[in-house]
Amino acid sequence: MQFQLSGQQIDVTAALRDHVTAKLDRLTRLDDRIVSLNVVLSVNKLQQRAEATMNVTGNSLHAEATGTDMYASIDIMFDKLVNQLRRYREKLCDKHQREVREVRQYG
Repeated sequence: MQFQLSGQQIDVTAALRDHVTAKLDRLTRLDDRIVSLNVVLSVNKLQQRAEATMNVTGNSLHAEATGTDMYASIDIMFDKLVNQLRRYREKLCDKHQREVREVRQYG
């Protein structure tokens, strides 16, 4: 899996990088079909923004969060990605089960 972390108008410190990689471990435990993850951290006056685009086999998921604390923004963003990834996996499972039922019914 490819992982890229960048900052706009902010220096990505070792502590921020460690926090993001710790959250990334949670994502990789959920699904092994993650192809790449691009995380951008940015600061605009008092707004701390974290956004991520995750490419999963066959789909692209995007999440962003804004707050006054960068660590809280990162946590919220990864929670959104986890929810999207769970919904995507459920959708794939439902589609597969529907196809199996149709084959059994008509086959």
